[in-house]
Amino acid sequence: MSDSTDVASRKIAFLGLGVMGYHMAGHLAKAGHDVTVYNRTGSKAARWTEEFGGSRATTPAEAAAGNGIVFACVGNDDDVRSVTVGADGAFEGMDSGAVFVDHTTASADVARELAAAAAERGLGFMDAPVSGGEAGAVNGVLTVMVGGGQAEFERCRPVIDAYARAVTLLGPAGSGQLTKMANQICIAGVVQGLAEALNLAQRSGLDARLVLDVISKGAAQSWQMENRGTTMVDDEFDFGFAVDWMRKDLDICLAQGHRVGALLPLTALVNEFYARVQARDGGRWDTSSLMRLLTTP
Repeated sequence: MSDSTDVASRKIAFLGLGVMGYHMAGHLAKAGHDVTVYNRTGSKAARWTEEFGGSRATTPAEAAAGNGIVFACVGNDDDVRSVTVGADGAFEGMDSGAVFVDHTTASADVARELAAAAAERGLGFMDAPVSGGEAGAVNGVLTVMVGGGQAEFERCRPVIDAYARAVTLLGPAGSGQLTKMANQICIAGVVQGLAEALNLAQRSGLDARLVLDVISKGAAQSWQMENRGTTMVDDEFDFGFAVDWMRKDLDICLAQGHRVGALLPLTALVNEFYARVQARDGGRWDTSSLMRLLTTP
């Protein structure tokens, strides 16, 4: 995260104040930018302005009007279309030369579709999904994976730095989303492996916390181990990145794999495991809840 005092204040809009967007927009306001927010549930936008200042709008187009950069972090492909090219979408309010930065985890197809729609209107577009979870958003240390043009990237990166520890341009439109797919595949495999390892340790009579302390100092170390290992041992899952969201992401991964002929057998298996968690009414549990399928099969 760069020193925000080195970045000139900008007029910015942020669409979507969910688990991630609320804090990301907050970091932009704290960095001194003039932020206008939009959220489908207006009360949340009102709460945000009470906490951070700025202003709120009743439509994406109204929020985007007069702002050089418009950020969004919403739910899925249809949500992104809704806030961009839908009725009262941001593209209708943006001035020529403005840039739309989409932090939603969505498909590469919708990123390319909207990049083309933006270009027809004289606008820039970057797909820029993030990794780091709610804690990363709260602490302003997200990893941002970007697809788009170099000029737009250089213009937006100093602003994105307000809530990021790493911002990388991977290639043209869609490249950010493709990289996020790789990220989610890695997470799914690591969480399943960690769940199996801890379940084996517990059933074998070992102190699972001590096991974590030891193996986290070796080649098995991972973010999931450091941040989810102890809560998995404690059977605590009512927090974090929801299973429902991960299933949405893995479905995107599997569709892309089918499209390009990339085999994803482990991803498909873990996706089915998450379906079993959902069947136990665990859709809002953290993704580390794969552990519960093993401890209470």
